[in-house]
Amino acid sequence: MKALIQRVSEASVSVNHQVIGEIESGILVLLAIEPNDNEAKAKRLAERVSGYRIFEDSQGKMNLNVKQVDGDILVVSQFTLAADTTRGMRPSFTTAAEPKISNELYLFFCQQLRQQGFRVPTGEFGADMQVKSLNNGPVTFMLKC
Repeated sequence: MKALIQRVSEASVSVNHQVIGEIESGILVLLAIEPNDNEAKAKRLAERVSGYRIFEDSQGKMNLNVKQVDGDILVVSQFTLAADTTRGMRPSFTTAAEPKISNELYLFFCQQLRQQGFRVPTGEFGADMQVKSLNNGPVTFMLKC
């Protein structure tokens, strides 16, 4: 399971030119599910995302997590992060989990964040989405579980 996280000043996701999820200050998560992923990994990754200290404190150090800055978390499924890009000039998606399993773990991951008290708008699983973000920093990390 992979989460590409970005510290954002704002982010939104649209389907058919309609915004379906948006946040102001917080974290944009692009989430990929792989074949061996499960609920335990999803729960651990949600804990890591919410606890990862990527926001600056009063001294300019990255010492604060998203809860400490009262931020939201926008989660967008992105199976392309699970691609195998080690050979050739075209990505292979054999390393991504089946859609049914991916959707279940995507929803479980989002629920884990909500149980921690976060507002968690989302994209639409499997849809053609347009994602806009204003990456603050820029600050971007890949978390894996």
